Amino acid sequence: MSVTDEFDVVVGAHRLHAQRWGSTAAPLVVGVPGLTGNIRNFAFLGERIGGAGIQLVSLDLRGRGGSDATGPGTYGWENHAGDVLAIAAALGFDQFAIVGQSMGGSVAMKAAELDPRRLRAVVLLDVAGRVDPGVGPVIAASINRLSGVYDSAEHYVTAVRAQALIEPWSDYWDRAYRYDVRECDGTVRVRTSVEAVAEDRTYTMTQDPYARWRHLAMPTLLVRATRELRPGAGYVVPEDDRDRFARDVPHAAIVEVDANHLTINSHPPTAEAVGRFLAGNTA
Repeated sequence: MSVTDEFDVVVGAHRLHAQRWGSTAAPLVVGVPGLTGNIRNFAFLGERIGGAGIQLVSLDLRGRGGSDATGPGTYGWENHAGDVLAIAAALGFDQFAIVGQSMGGSVAMKAAELDPRRLRAVVLLDVAGRVDPGVGPVIAASINRLSGVYDSAEHYVTAVRAQALIEPWSDYWDRAYRYDVRECDGTVRVRTSVEAVAEDRTYTMTQDPYARWRHLAMPTLLVRATRELRPGAGYVVPEDDRDRFARDVPHAAIVEVDANHLTINSHPPTAEAVGRFLAGNTA
């Protein structure tokens, strides 16, 4: 297991929380979670690819986990991408790689648009263009948990598990969801800002799902989940979009993994594929 530590970085007027796996002297890879994700979502990958050759620094996006919320009108892919670029600079890296899951991949592609010279490589964990129509309602139902009030962290974790989107459950998932709660007046609430998530979802709906691909001139890996988010709901990366991505970004590698959109980042073949790709594109 790689050495790990947590730390804060001040970017502009706000503070962002991060976790590192690997040596501070190693090439930098920034892990960007999805819409409601947090630093713990990269623990499985970090423990397997972080070390002497790579440092994986996972970021709590603004309004999530241990990072500051920044108020209305300050979210969206561009602001998150600016944070990623600023974090890398604060850590002393002019060039680095990004691994983005779900919305984190959209943030990675926005960073590729804002400052492509700084990105050595981009890994997209189950995100490309449009999603199947049934995916949106599943995500909407899932994020309703953010506004709930719970008796305990155990109560919250039980509610998450009851959604039956994560199978198999593991200690990685238990730690990720417990990390994102706080005690408040004898109850437990989720730290992730409902307003931040709502603003990011609204921003996403204003974007062309395919225009961002044109900025991926650097080495790129798409890891696609071959299981539906929920049986019958469809895929976040449908097969036709996988094929379109292969045509439009011909230098990109594509790996398919027997997992769904959420569990893809805690699957051994994902760690193997991402580790091989980054080892060849971050030196």
